[in-house]
Amino acid sequence: MLLAVPLAPLVGSLLAGIWGTAFGGNKIGRTGSSSLTILGVLVAFVLSALTFQAVVFDGVKFNETIYTWMVVGGLKMEVGFLIDSITAMMMCVVTFVSLMVHIYTMGYMEEDDGYNRFFSYISLFTFSMLMLVMSNNLLQLFFGWEAVGLVSYLLIGFYYKKSTAIFANMKAFLVNRVGDFGFILGIGLIAAYTGTLNYTEIFAKLPEIQNTQLPGTGWMLVTVTAICLFIGAMGKSAQFPLHAWLPDSMEGPTPISALIHAATMVTAGIFMVSRMSPLYELSDTALNFILVIGSITALFMGILGIIQNDIKRVIAYSTLSQLGYMTIALGVSAYSVSVFHLMTHAFFKALLFLGAGSVIMGMHHNQDIRWMGGVRKYMPITWITFLLGNLALIGTPFFSGFYSKDAIIEAVHASNLPASGFANFAVLAGVFITAFYSFRLYFIVFHGKERYDQNPDAHHDDHHGHGHDAKPHESPLVVTGPLMLLAIPSVVIGAIALMPMLFGDFFKGVIYVDGSKHGAMAELAEKIHGWVPMALHGFQTAPFWLALAGVLVSYVFYMVKPEIPAAIMAFSKKIGLYQVLEGKYGVDWVYENIFARGARAFGTVFWKVGDQAIIDGAVVNGSWKLMAKFGQWIRGLQTGYLYHYALVMLLGIVALMTYFVWLNK
Repeated sequence: MLLAVPLAPLVGSLLAGIWGTAFGGNKIGRTGSSSLTILGVLVAFVLSALTFQAVVFDGVKFNETIYTWMVVGGLKMEVGFLIDSITAMMMCVVTFVSLMVHIYTMGYMEEDDGYNRFFSYISLFTFSMLMLVMSNNLLQLFFGWEAVGLVSYLLIGFYYKKSTAIFANMKAFLVNRVGDFGFILGIGLIAAYTGTLNYTEIFAKLPEIQNTQLPGTGWMLVTVTAICLFIGAMGKSAQFPLHAWLPDSMEGPTPISALIHAATMVTAGIFMVSRMSPLYELSDTALNFILVIGSITALFMGILGIIQNDIKRVIAYSTLSQLGYMTIALGVSAYSVSVFHLMTHAFFKALLFLGAGSVIMGMHHNQDIRWMGGVRKYMPITWITFLLGNLALIGTPFFSGFYSKDAIIEAVHASNLPASGFANFAVLAGVFITAFYSFRLYFIVFHGKERYDQNPDAHHDDHHGHGHDAKPHESPLVVTGPLMLLAIPSVVIGAIALMPMLFGDFFKGVIYVDGSKHGAMAELAEKIHGWVPMALHGFQTAPFWLALAGVLVSYVFYMVKPEIPAAIMAFSKKIGLYQVLEGKYGVDWVYENIFARGARAFGTVFWKVGDQAIIDGAVVNGSWKLMAKFGQWIRGLQTGYLYHYALVMLLGIVALMTYFVWLNK
């Protein structure tokens, strides 16, 4: 049954990818491709739900090797499944969001030539993510980790004739390779010092190595290993400074934005750190590093969302910021809170991305919010579901996002790590910023004056064959259906899961916290006594008032006095602040001009000096030239005259006699 969960989407992907495309003669067509892949993911979702029921309600656990690939010097390389509460929850989230995206894609990609290929890719992505979360060892985790990276490369560059898409997918691939280099170093250290890649066996051997130092350094082995693994998470979960790929990945079609940036790929790093909690609990240094990186990401990436005009990019920066919140929770040892936010965020962020896609369809594939406005009356279902997603995102009491976000803020308050002061400021400032840019987007798109007919691209047909000046229209049921289904958990899942996930036995024996050193969860348990009291108390807390202030300020700025943001923008341009934000703090510039060009310059030096001058010039060509010169000189001595040879023999005898006389002295 467990094997069927990842294999069902894989089979669907292969059928659509081979017999649904020109490669296999397109034998099954569009209907066959979409039906088979949706069936595969539906099977995976149903089986995941049954697995969840067995694990959570019947107490079933599974941790076995399915297949031994090879044994190298005692190190076993295996395929195996570890099914516990965190795996079962991730399986349900991944398959449910993926199912919604598959159904939604039928409407969104209806007119696209790559329809069958797209279904093949997203099903393959689902398989890769399931292999990652279900693994019981680091080798299989790494396989899933690289596979989601590969498929995201294919999805981001789906429009492979578009230069910006090619640049974006290459950027995502290369930035993730940087993180993956750290990740595989961490796996290598674990394999070298524990002799195993199996989670259970690694955790059993941690007490033996917790006081070991990395040879030749004064660093603790567990700290170096934990930080190396987290560098992998920084790439996959888009943490500063390895975040640069995520906003550019909006070049892919909208459904993959929901799939990659909501429930699946970007949460892989959060899942991995939570899974490895026994290792991270041994190193306060690693936790503090995680806390600093998460705080920078949560605060500074949110600020960038304020100046974006592309509807998908605003939501992308919101994803970065929320991933920062999850990372902060990991840093303060509130792993269960981080995973709780991962789950709630998956639903409302998928809802927001798919809602944005519905708006883009309704606006005839215009993505610039400056040419929207008043969409609410044309697209009522999209409007109400998008509003529910936004309310969950900003942490409105009683919505799912409130419970997980507020728990993170409370956990940071309770932490005693050195970086917790900065983290505390970051999470609180982030509440206001999130509310501001989320409702800036909401008000500009759904309220106010209609601007779709002022679009400078109006009267031109785009590749979907619509005129941009046509009136907006509500999307078909195949698009709005998934929005309505995602809106339900976006509202209620937080209240349902709060107590069991944070303070019940849900993660018992799965996530480990050293309560003697890290007391955040114990302090949370004293403060939170149920979903209703928590939400009612939420109306009296600073985060609620900060969120409300963000909504009100955005309302005044964009609905009442639009001249205020215009004046602020003009002033920020004058002092250079806008240019800093528009340049994304210069991170891309550093990558492109220092790392990329620096690497090219080094390469040129090594090529010109090392390869051409030394290897080719001196070693290869120099050696034969030297031998040729020597040969010419030797050839000059071969005259053919007997008296020349007799003279050389006499000179040789004299030289030898002189040498032996000198030796005997």
